[in-house]
Amino acid sequence: MTDTAATAESSSRRFDVARRLRVLTGVDEDLLSRVRYERNKYTALGGVVLGTSVVAAFSMWNFATQALGRVSVLALIPTVIWMLFILNLDRWLVTPQPNTRRRVGPLLLRLLIALVLGAVVAEPLVLRIFATAVEERVTDQRNDTLDQLRGNLVRCNPVPAGTEAKPGAGCGRYILTFGATPGGQSDELTTLRSDAAALQKRVDRDSNKLEGIDQDVRDECRRLIRIAATGLYQRTSECLRLREKAKDYRATHHTAENERRLEAMNDRIAKIGGRLTTSRSTFLKDRAQGVERRLAKERAEQQEIGVLERMRALDELASGNPVLFVGVWLVRALFVLLDALPVLVKFLSGDSAYDRMLTSESNTAVKIHGERLRLAERRAMADTEIAQDAIEQEVRRSRAESEAAHREHTAAMHIRVRQAVNSLEDELRRTSAV
Repeated sequence: MTDTAATAESSSRRFDVARRLRVLTGVDEDLLSRVRYERNKYTALGGVVLGTSVVAAFSMWNFATQALGRVSVLALIPTVIWMLFILNLDRWLVTPQPNTRRRVGPLLLRLLIALVLGAVVAEPLVLRIFATAVEERVTDQRNDTLDQLRGNLVRCNPVPAGTEAKPGAGCGRYILTFGATPGGQSDELTTLRSDAAALQKRVDRDSNKLEGIDQDVRDECRRLIRIAATGLYQRTSECLRLREKAKDYRATHHTAENERRLEAMNDRIAKIGGRLTTSRSTFLKDRAQGVERRLAKERAEQQEIGVLERMRALDELASGNPVLFVGVWLVRALFVLLDALPVLVKFLSGDSAYDRMLTSESNTAVKIHGERLRLAERRAMADTEIAQDAIEQEVRRSRAESEAAHREHTAAMHIRVRQAVNSLEDELRRTSAV
């Protein structure tokens, strides 16, 4: 029965959701079991930590999909990493610390970190909330850019009116390349028209003058005079003179030749005008194709809307609309507050019984550790003193043995010397007796 109960308790702990949530707060379950009424508090705090990490994961998912321009499985990699990072960081921020009342610096540092992370997490969510307005703004800006580019391309590539036609100021990057332009034909047509107009004036002037002379010839030559000698009628001498005058005028002013030249010039003007019309049509077609190619290249470069472009568009929208400006900052403040909520909940709720017990246990552990260190020091000092005493005793014993050996050696030497002296004295006595 005992084993069964232990197994059941172990299984219930394994699947205890509240216990899993309290793990996110960094509490010690053994210490918390002494104040069971505070479990709900730390369970709720664990839920807040988990909620902020989920919000951070959703924020990173939006950021990654906006950066990639599409929903992709690759966005899950930074999303999971960011969620685990925020979860672990919030767990560190709300983990109970002993002696928190005495350390205001760490509290302020943790709160500042939470606010900064909240600002980072809030921006992608704000962009997501105002995505419709931001995308419309960016689309309008891109359309304006394309319209401006089209206008600059048309302005900087006009239909050439002559070979000396030059683009306007600021057209360096808007110049298109064409195989042939109607500029040379336009110059030729302008010259021909100018020459034809001058020749037309001359022909008209000569024709009017000649018409007057011919009218005089017709009026004069209708009159006939009778020759008295022959009785026949003939024209007057004035008629003959006027006819010669008209003939001389035609010869000297080249009226017939000028009229033929004028007719040939008009035919040439008509032909060049037709070719110029065709050339202009071809030029306009080529220019339209070149403009479309540049616009297609610009559209290809725009592609998907990036994060920085969204942020810039949102700031522009907010700066021109006070209501939207207030709404954007309220949403930002809301998400910042949500991300800083674990730290605020932890440190604004004051010290709990668990915190005081943790502080007491911490202080006790520090004292016990200090006493153990001092005890170990005393033991080490005692062992050192004992070792020193043993060494000193060994030294004294060695010294005494050395002194005793020295005395014995000295006594033995004295005995040998005395014996030698005695032997020498005996030998001297025997020698003197003989």
